[in-house]
Amino acid sequence: MVLVFLANGFEEIEALTPVDCLRRCEIDVKTVGVDNRVVTGSHGIKTVADLDDFEVTFNDSLEMIILPGGMPGTLNLEKSETVQSAIDYCAENGVPIAAICAAPSILGHKGLLSGKKATCYVGFEDQLAGAEVLTDVPCVTDGNIITACGMGAALEFSCEIIKKLKSPERAAQLLKALNKK
Repeated sequence: MVLVFLANGFEEIEALTPVDCLRRCEIDVKTVGVDNRVVTGSHGIKTVADLDDFEVTFNDSLEMIILPGGMPGTLNLEKSETVQSAIDYCAENGVPIAAICAAPSILGHKGLLSGKKATCYVGFEDQLAGAEVLTDVPCVTDGNIITACGMGAALEFSCEIIKKLKSPERAAQLLKALNKK
């Protein structure tokens, strides 16, 4: 299962594009409301999460976590004990982590980007402690960490996640299906 954490102030496109794309690829994905099942995005869109954060358990069924950006969503994610526990579990057990926009800063603060290539929203580069920050690419995969620069990269971010969980071919099929007229 893939968990997408939603905290008040999350960037809607960065969270819901991956959810939509993963479900189209038949990947089991659940949204998790941090502190509340009804979460309000950075543009005032209310979203009802599949799970409350207190319902989440970490075990062998966890395939990946996704951290959308947005403000103050990123700050609210970083303050969450559940999100911090999820990141720790993933790091300790080799479970992939995907973060977009400002959210890679959370991984940088935990030292998880040290020695890795990463990207983020412009202005957050100094928060990616120890990373080789790439500013000329929308999305970067380095080992079990996927980072992306912002909402304009949400579809590419989603495809990188699908490549990691399924295959490059499945990601290409999704793009082809989305681009049919």
